[in-house]
Amino acid sequence: MTDIVLVFEVHQPFRVGKGFYWENRMFRRLRKDELFDTYFDRKSDGEIFRRVSRKCYLPANEIILRTIDEHKHEKRQFKASFSLSGVFLEQCEAFNKDVLDSFKQLAETGCVEFLDQTYYHSLSSLYPVRDEFVEQVRMHSAAMHSYLHYEPRVFENTELLYNNAIAKVVEDLGFAAIFTEGADRMLGGRSPNHLYSAKDCKRLKILLRNYKLTDDIGFRFSARWWSEWPLTADKYAKWLSTTTGQCINIFPDYETFGEHHWPETGIHEFLTHLPDEILKRENLSFSTPSEVVEKHSPVDTIDVPEIGGTVSWADIERSTSGWLGNTMQWAYYSKCRAMEPLVKESQDSDLTRIWRCLQESDHLYYMFTAGGGPGTVHTYFSPYGNPIDAFVTCLAVLMDFEHRLKEFTYAANEPFIFHLGTEREGKIEAWSLMGFLRSLDKVPAKSLEFHSSRDDHEKWARWSLRDEELANSFAAVSASHLKGERLRMALRRTVRTSLDRRSPRRVRTRNRSAQSPQRVISASEMKEADGRS
Repeated sequence: MTDIVLVFEVHQPFRVGKGFYWENRMFRRLRKDELFDTYFDRKSDGEIFRRVSRKCYLPANEIILRTIDEHKHEKRQFKASFSLSGVFLEQCEAFNKDVLDSFKQLAETGCVEFLDQTYYHSLSSLYPVRDEFVEQVRMHSAAMHSYLHYEPRVFENTELLYNNAIAKVVEDLGFAAIFTEGADRMLGGRSPNHLYSAKDCKRLKILLRNYKLTDDIGFRFSARWWSEWPLTADKYAKWLSTTTGQCINIFPDYETFGEHHWPETGIHEFLTHLPDEILKRENLSFSTPSEVVEKHSPVDTIDVPEIGGTVSWADIERSTSGWLGNTMQWAYYSKCRAMEPLVKESQDSDLTRIWRCLQESDHLYYMFTAGGGPGTVHTYFSPYGNPIDAFVTCLAVLMDFEHRLKEFTYAANEPFIFHLGTEREGKIEAWSLMGFLRSLDKVPAKSLEFHSSRDDHEKWARWSLRDEELANSFAAVSASHLKGERLRMALRRTVRTSLDRRSPRRVRTRNRSAQSPQRVISASEMKEADGRS
């Protein structure tokens, strides 16, 4: 018996406001809590979400919930799976809580599996260092537990991006399986309708999307030029029943059912009748991804090298070219990725959230310039007039954000790299004065003494931060020949004084003990303090 696995991708991005550059909104004086709504078009996002909810999410969820209920007492039940991005869940809460409630009802049936993914539907799995990728996956796991009380066991990377290195990280995170595209160049003549193992992994299994059968619904359902139009549930079920393999993974965008194909095309009727037509065939049954992983053994190993081999579900190439195929996309991607050290050193939740929303793969997708069928698909999803408008707008926001981030953290031209000795692994570096202050808490005293003896702190302040006053203060600390924790405390005081000098609005608390270290108040506390003064 062949397992039919229905999985639906559900994602809505935070779209960058189309008028940001053209309306001359760059570098305006703003409070930090105003930035998100300045960068992103919440009004448009809300309108789109409510429209798609009305046409797709609510009616499609109702169909699936009703079908599950109709077959719940039968030996062969109807089952489905979903992959919900974190930003989609946020929009449920912001724009239509009924959608979230309907997914909660689906979760309670026991016949629906939810997959894990990156919270921000980002390309962070492609970063050379994957700490951010891991953080976003863990954020998504926490969100699934918080919103749906669900703990995913199977992972679906953004746009089904996959290579051997990604697979190893996903296995280390504890997942049992990962989804990717059944790309012909990866399979080399093998069938996508089987379970595979991942190269260099001990436990991780691979589930492959059958893109031909998926695209028959996703792209061709309402295409009157298609030789198989109209596609009926009976016809599609016959195709499945004559397809060999352990499992057939059908994995479309959920918006297929009412948004990409409008209700008038009969797409909801197709979804309504398809489960019954499939269950009429004795050789077919519905399963969730986890059930397939438990039921079947891998038939072979998939090998996808990281360099030049990464697979996705996008376009004809099924590679990374949908997001990184031209100079504009690379410029945006590289600039966004390079901000990671400063964002992490800021330790500011508002700035971090904005940066992560700017990582959404959608922004790069809109900059796609190739023509033909793929170009038509990219244009369909884009809120911009053309790829160049998308690039100008998104890059303007990115540059504005970088400027504010550098001011907030007091960024240097080059990082200060602490010498840890040959016996220690890894490195500690600070890209900003704020990062330098936080590094002082974890750098060994011997390292601080080493740099102080060489006047390295003074040189970094003078030539990278371009701050003569701080450089002179560091020189005075070095001249005092302090050691150990006394040196650490002196450096802390020096940096805090410099931070206060650079930002006159920064407020200090009155400490009960004159000997206890003074605390720099956060941006939100600064705002409150301004209001009281």
